[in-house]
Amino acid sequence: MKKGILTALVISLALSSCVSKKKYVQLEQDLIDTKGELQQTTLEKEELETKFAKIEKRVDEYNGKINSLQKSNDEKMAFVGGDVTVISANMKTKLNEVLAKLPAEELANAKTLKDSMDIALSHNLKKSISESDLEKNGGKIDIGIDKTVVMISVSDSLLFRSGSYRVNSKATDFLQQLADVIKSEPSMDVMIEGHTDSKTIHTETIQDNWDLSVKRSTAIARLLQKKYDVDPSRLIPAGRSSYVPLTDNDTKENRARNRRTNIIIMPNLDKFFALLADENEEVVQR
Repeated sequence: MKKGILTALVISLALSSCVSKKKYVQLEQDLIDTKGELQQTTLEKEELETKFAKIEKRVDEYNGKINSLQKSNDEKMAFVGGDVTVISANMKTKLNEVLAKLPAEELANAKTLKDSMDIALSHNLKKSISESDLEKNGGKIDIGIDKTVVMISVSDSLLFRSGSYRVNSKATDFLQQLADVIKSEPSMDVMIEGHTDSKTIHTETIQDNWDLSVKRSTAIARLLQKKYDVDPSRLIPAGRSSYVPLTDNDTKENRARNRRTNIIIMPNLDKFFALLADENEEVVQR
């Protein structure tokens, strides 16, 4: 009896020892896993902190640039017209300095900032046109000024032979005077529009009226650039074919009116304000 009890006790102790060892091994594995998870979490935390530091640096750099721009532009901006065009307060001051030199009657109708800009540009254009003394060539040239745009309409009989895009030699004086006007007002760009009548044309070198009108406008642009030293970045050749006539193409005289080249001198606001800034710097240096 005693021997049986002793045997049972030994077996019980052995089983108890076995269960405890299993629990120990499991706990040890759990500890290893936990340490691994903690290490992974620490690495992820360090990566996130590094990324956050980089983002913070970029934000600081961006804010620095914005602050620099605000300072250089006097922080205040003025809207021009109903669109998104803006000018800095410094530029507005320089524009007012230009306007202060103009006759009071020219400024009477200026109700907005854009009106004032139009007047300043128009004044410079009118001055350039009057000083250039462009020839009228017996009605072959018509000059009109509408606010900030100068439209010079030139009859084909002065510039080209019929059905040709080779520029006439008799147009030399006009093109020289035109180049002088363009170069005298650096804040203006120049569009050169070729127009034809409605009679169709097709030759070995000319496909149709579109082709002729484009070739004529580019021929004028090339001459202004290569012979008269006009900055090519200011020239915009364009062909309108026969689709913008002055009148019906029902008579010989009307068709002659519709065959023309329009020289459109128009303001470039970026160049205009750059010139204002340059003029202001020259005054300061003096």
